[in-house]
Amino acid sequence: MLFFKRFPHWLGFLTLLASPYALAQFALQEAFPNLSFVQPVDIQNAGDGSNRLFVIEKRGRILVFNNDEQVSDVDTLLDIRSRVDASSSEEGLLGLAFHPDFSQNRYFFVNYTAASPNRSVIARYRVSDSDPNYASPDSELVIITLDKPFTNHNAGQLAFSPVDGYLYLSAGDGGDGGDPLNNGQNRQTLLGSMLRLDVNNASLAEPYRIPPDNPFVGNSEGFREEIWAYGLRNTWRFSFDAQRGWLWAGDVGQSALEEIDILENGGNYGWRIMEANQCYPPGSSCDTSGLKLPIWQYARNLGQSITGGHVYYGPSVPALNGRYIYADYVTGRMWSLAYDGVNPPDNTLLLQAGFNISTFGVDESGELFLAAYSFNGGRTGIYRFEPTSVGLVEPPGPAVRDFQLLPNYPNPFNPATRIPYRLIRPATVEIGIYGANGNRVRSLVSGAKGAGTYTAVWDGRNDEGVSQASGVYFYQLRVDGTAVDSRRMLLIK
Repeated sequence: MLFFKRFPHWLGFLTLLASPYALAQFALQEAFPNLSFVQPVDIQNAGDGSNRLFVIEKRGRILVFNNDEQVSDVDTLLDIRSRVDASSSEEGLLGLAFHPDFSQNRYFFVNYTAASPNRSVIARYRVSDSDPNYASPDSELVIITLDKPFTNHNAGQLAFSPVDGYLYLSAGDGGDGGDPLNNGQNRQTLLGSMLRLDVNNASLAEPYRIPPDNPFVGNSEGFREEIWAYGLRNTWRFSFDAQRGWLWAGDVGQSALEEIDILENGGNYGWRIMEANQCYPPGSSCDTSGLKLPIWQYARNLGQSITGGHVYYGPSVPALNGRYIYADYVTGRMWSLAYDGVNPPDNTLLLQAGFNISTFGVDESGELFLAAYSFNGGRTGIYRFEPTSVGLVEPPGPAVRDFQLLPNYPNPFNPATRIPYRLIRPATVEIGIYGANGNRVRSLVSGAKGAGTYTAVWDGRNDEGVSQASGVYFYQLRVDGTAVDSRRMLLIK
């Protein structure tokens, strides 16, 4: 595709077009009000005509249930909590994909992190012949492992292409902040890439083959032949357009921009030469020749961690047909993006959820679902769109109407940062600092407050006064014990 080169005049203005206000015709409805989940990170269907949905819980379970609004029974398809390392915020059981011939061979594939050594594991399992809702952990066949230098930036999605039938999986740059090992541009490692494998005849002796048209097959420079595209930072969620076959990827940014790419065979998407369409580090100059620019990006005033979505072809909301639906994990903003590969993209804000959005998924009809997520491990639900009357978007629920948690400043910071928040009415307020593993580090505020704007200050220390290490931290505002909002910040020393 050549569309990355056709419109350089508008790439620099994408952030300005992403208005925080829009006319909305949609609201979120809890899809299965009798069910709840602990840290759901993926939603899939098996494509076998059973109309079941499968939800991955980060700690190592895959749950299965009938796609019925009144469903109350859930089975555990797979429980591998004993072999999954979910100790940090970006580790766990992260992705699920069913083989295109699942109804015949009963194979599905997962992506999880493990310890000792620190690694990502891509493995195949087989559903029991006697129970369609159960797979034994003993049926595991490890396809490939990726050794990781750090615990973050694992990406984690995997999916079969509707065009070629191969397995695609996203490998993050392996961390830490700023890609210190430059894995994104190093084709001699599997990290920082989109990998493409032939697993159709997987066996213990040969768990996968290299597709013959992978871009680096037969190279003499030592490039890994599993790589299909590279220059990626942390492609947490990607999906295939069910009709056009395009691979849409949401790549989580470093400190300034979140981006959406349509990936191509052999493409270099710039990290860490660039962050989205800007040279990295910010303010530097760089050689952009041969790099693929994103089709869309947005800045940190709109969100801080993109959750890639799906192109919508569901039956419930025809107005969204053919548009890419995506969100920001931190702010809960959700947009639809129209793009045909020729004309500039059209991006529209749909709504703002009152919770963190970890993932999207579709059922067998193409209907879209999304998962609410609590990094503290609280139980959350699965949601879907429903049409409403036209009106100006207002973030739903008292958690958004009655208070606002604002961006901290400075960010990144050392040694201290200020955390502003606003209350529309009197309320009991708690503000806490949490590490990347979800454990509380510091309590900053606890007590009753009147309506108004306030600022809390964190000095980079825990409750015992011990200075904390560099890294990603979250600050959380809880109002009246239930309504919660959180944001991400970076401590640098």
